[in-house]
Amino acid sequence: MTRQNAPRLHRSELAVPGSNVRMLERAPDAGADIVMLDLEDAVAPDDKERARINIIDALRELDWSKCSVSLRINGLDTHYCYRDIVDVVEQAGDEIDTIMIPKASGAGDVHLVATLLTQIEDATGLQGKIGISVLIETAMGMAKANEIAGSAPDRMEAMVFGVADYAASLQSHTTSIGGATPDYAVLTDVNGSEAREWHWGDQWHYALSRVAVACRAHGLRPIDGPFGDFNDADGYKAAARRAAVLGYEGKWAIHPSQIELANDVFTPDHHVAEQTRRIVDAMRDAAAKGKGAVSLDGRLIDAASIRMAETLLAKLDQIEAKDDEHEGDRANARRQKLSRREERQAEVEGSDEPEPDPEPAQAGS
Repeated sequence: MTRQNAPRLHRSELAVPGSNVRMLERAPDAGADIVMLDLEDAVAPDDKERARINIIDALRELDWSKCSVSLRINGLDTHYCYRDIVDVVEQAGDEIDTIMIPKASGAGDVHLVATLLTQIEDATGLQGKIGISVLIETAMGMAKANEIAGSAPDRMEAMVFGVADYAASLQSHTTSIGGATPDYAVLTDVNGSEAREWHWGDQWHYALSRVAVACRAHGLRPIDGPFGDFNDADGYKAAARRAAVLGYEGKWAIHPSQIELANDVFTPDHHVAEQTRRIVDAMRDAAAKGKGAVSLDGRLIDAASIRMAETLLAKLDQIEAKDDEHEGDRANARRQKLSRREERQAEVEGSDEPEPDPEPAQAGS
């Protein structure tokens, strides 16, 4: 049975390096549905430990009530990974919605992180479960996309297509991150004429489709990864629309300027929303009259149409709920955060043990 993924709005996901304190401070108010705090590729090896501390501080001190929060850990094949999970989740896990696993290569990667999360949640008394999202960005990960999507169904939420590392894994002859390339094209036949045309193709279509199918088969959200040229708004929107047509729910933003573009593309426009409501009303009227299908504006509307409409309306409800969020809700979130801080401080002051060093232990040996 297909499990329904967590009802989390995911039109835009802003990537924020943990080593950049200024960006961390601005991230909660950037307007993204999800902020991904990055400990992996965006952080140099010498800055890993400092970035981890920066993220812990940001999670504990800033107001994250306007967005969901994801933590991208370092790869499971590195000695940074276990400290990323243990230190950040133990000290600030109540502010983390999902852990993102980079370069996922099989179900075992997900099971490892899920098991560690369960142990930390049980030991620290964290309320609720932290979800998991994965990056499909290697040939092996793509080959095992369905296996990965079906692992840890009580935690898995989303799969992200990581185009840059995927291109490197395939040894692809391209330097375009998420965009098109003129080399992936066909030349029309001569056909008795000297005039020939180039027709560009989409070299990422197969990968995007495979991830989308794996996600939908297991109730997960498919999310498109980065578009490298943040000065090319039209190129970004074209890539986002392509992904949306394939069933994707959102796209990464590697620059704040891309957030609004993603939110716009993955928000149904007014005309689509109005047409969807008309479809629902028409089918309800047909059902009341004992009909299984009805014509609307010269087009057949049946059970499949209503399922599509209900999915879109659910997304509109999520968007409207976020847009209607008022200051009182945010103030309440801030009060809850303050209460959690006071509880943590009371635990420290009431302990017979000396207050621990706020800095995480040195990663590795």
